[in-house]
Amino acid sequence: MAAPVGSAKMEGPPAFELNMDSFITEMRNRVKNYIYKHHYESAIFWADKLVDLSDAVEDLFWYAQTMYYTGQYHRAIHLLNSRKLIKQYPACRYLAAKCYYECKEWQEALNVLDMLDMSFTRASSTLNSSLGQNSAPQDEKGGLDNMLLRNCDNSICLLRGKIYEAMDNRSLAADCYREALHLDVFCFEAFDLLVSHHMLTATEEQDLINSLPFDTQCSPGAASIIKGLYQSKMKKYNCPKEAVISEVLAPLADNLDVIVSTAEQHLYNCNFRTAHKITSRVLTQDPYNSQCLPIHIAVLVELKHSNDLFYLGHKLVDSYPDKCISWFAVGCYYMLTENFSFARWYLSKATTLERAHGPSWLAYGHTFGMNNDHDQAMAAYFTASQIMRGCHLPVLYIGLEYGLTNNSKLAERFFSEARGIAPTDPFVLHEMGVIHFGNGNLAEAERLFCKALGHVQACTNEMLEERWEPLINNLGHVARKQHRYQDALDYHKQALVLVPQQASTYSAIGFVYALMGNHAEAVNYFHKALGLRKDDTFSTTMLTNSMEALMAEVSPCDGAEEEAKFPIPSAPRSLKQLQTPYSQQARQTKLSQPSSDSHISGEDDSLLHDEGELDESDLPPGLFTPSSGDTPTETDARVAEQNDSSLSEEVDMEDCP
Repeated sequence: MAAPVGSAKMEGPPAFELNMDSFITEMRNRVKNYIYKHHYESAIFWADKLVDLSDAVEDLFWYAQTMYYTGQYHRAIHLLNSRKLIKQYPACRYLAAKCYYECKEWQEALNVLDMLDMSFTRASSTLNSSLGQNSAPQDEKGGLDNMLLRNCDNSICLLRGKIYEAMDNRSLAADCYREALHLDVFCFEAFDLLVSHHMLTATEEQDLINSLPFDTQCSPGAASIIKGLYQSKMKKYNCPKEAVISEVLAPLADNLDVIVSTAEQHLYNCNFRTAHKITSRVLTQDPYNSQCLPIHIAVLVELKHSNDLFYLGHKLVDSYPDKCISWFAVGCYYMLTENFSFARWYLSKATTLERAHGPSWLAYGHTFGMNNDHDQAMAAYFTASQIMRGCHLPVLYIGLEYGLTNNSKLAERFFSEARGIAPTDPFVLHEMGVIHFGNGNLAEAERLFCKALGHVQACTNEMLEERWEPLINNLGHVARKQHRYQDALDYHKQALVLVPQQASTYSAIGFVYALMGNHAEAVNYFHKALGLRKDDTFSTTMLTNSMEALMAEVSPCDGAEEEAKFPIPSAPRSLKQLQTPYSQQARQTKLSQPSSDSHISGEDDSLLHDEGELDESDLPPGLFTPSSGDTPTETDARVAEQNDSSLSEEVDMEDCP
């Protein structure tokens, strides 16, 4: 009988029977192997077949994982929800929340994590244990026993912290990161987010390190190394200190992360050239080191290496256009070249890519501050202070802007807040001293300046860096106000060694010399100040005053008596053979234009006599020729009398000492 039309002809049984268990095991290994090799399309194809063959929880989990790797987040969520795995297994719940996080659906991600326990608050010291326990028994084959994420309590805490941070709830985010570290001291990502996003103060960071259970989770030898590595990442800008590698980290002295930590300490010590050498060497070995790039960019800005920054910014944008650090480098380049509109645009893009990137917010504020747009600068710094709660720099810059707008009370308030966060920072102490100096509290200002200088000198045995020149000059101003003129000169000359060509320092030295009555030296230094900055009104005014005081010190008839003692010839000579003295007008012209490289003295003969010979027509008024009936002696006496009378009319007696 013929077979019906359209029916398939059944073939005989296969020559051998397929061992399904071994085939499933083989396919599981292949799926994981493809995932490890980043062949995600092959992995998702075979994972789909595995789900139909076994329907095991492990296979469903890896199928959802491959969807996550390929960006199919909602598809993975639907798979886990349809099989009702989210409520039963922490690993599946974590994966579903991770998918919501990648879709920026923050509240949905929190709802998934809190599905079993909604009691987590800031006061909780530990998360509810139900997050790490299965609410359903494992299958007979022990599928979850072989899952890589079967212990994911710390991962859930870390993800919860990222969600809270994305929702601008940084206090809860910090608590979650700390809890993740307590559950797993090796969870560096949680520690790095706490430190790099400035969620804790320096004291809180140290307390966290001391409270972590290194001894229970690490071997005795490893505990000290891990603790030392974490301490090398902690805040370095709150107080300058010597940049050395601790003995605990001696085995890792050649590790790039440890080397970068020393470069960061040199940066905050204002040793910019040393930091530049270290970061350049690191980037030679690892051109895109994420820990080193921000430090290298900051060093290039401080050293004003605009060409190097231009090249680095272009290279980063070409390689990582979606990274915040790339546009931060470009924005810093335009800020360094004073093209502030472009700088703000690129820095704004950097903050859009990573809202919690503190350096971008600070640089964004600097672009307004350098352009004297104080309100916009303070708005940027206020935003940075909300993001960087454990950092004192935004508050310090807010105080600086208030100081520039002559609002000393608000400036002092923010400086005090910055000092509460970083009590030993020399920059904070210096600004507090400036406020006290402006208020007339000279003793407190000097104490703060000296304290700041002591912290700076404690971290180096070499000469101070150029950055501390204002601190030394301000010590000189305080000494001058207290009438300790010699101490003031010493401080100002030390500042001149740090920054040789500084107009304000020359002006300060000239002012001290003027107060000491040494007007010749004062004129010399005021001339040097004006040579560097022509529009310095203070130096111009003080130069005029010093010149007038110096003219009053010089006798208008200096040398007249000596001329009378010259031997008188027996017969009068012609006028072309006489050395003619200057008139008072010529003397004043000579005195009003001193050289900046020489000192003016009344004993200078060049001011009294001209070495050239003059015709009668060149003689100034008041110098008479002898008449036919006059003797040489009478002629000379009459000339002297006429000159004395003309000088008394031109010199203001109030200018004489």
